[in-house]
Amino acid sequence: MPQVTDEQVKTLVTDIAKMLVGTDGVQVDQFEEDGEVVFELTVPEEAMGKVIGKSGRTAKAIRSVLDAVGEAQNKRYVLDIVE
Repeated sequence: MPQVTDEQVKTLVTDIAKMLVGTDGVQVDQFEEDGEVVFELTVPEEAMGKVIGKSGRTAKAIRSVLDAVGEAQNKRYVLDIVE
């Protein structure tokens, strides 16, 4: 698998969130903490359910994608959904 940048992974998270809730109010901040790249996803309160999903399934699926990309890149990506 070709190398991808953290910025490309951030774009992936942003695009997934925008597809789920629409383009308004989606914000993804990125920072490093304890050797991990953390993506903080903020969406409007009324769209929170769409991002989390029934029993957290959608959030878990997004995290699974990040885990797969991270494994291929020998990095650890974390998704925090900010309420």
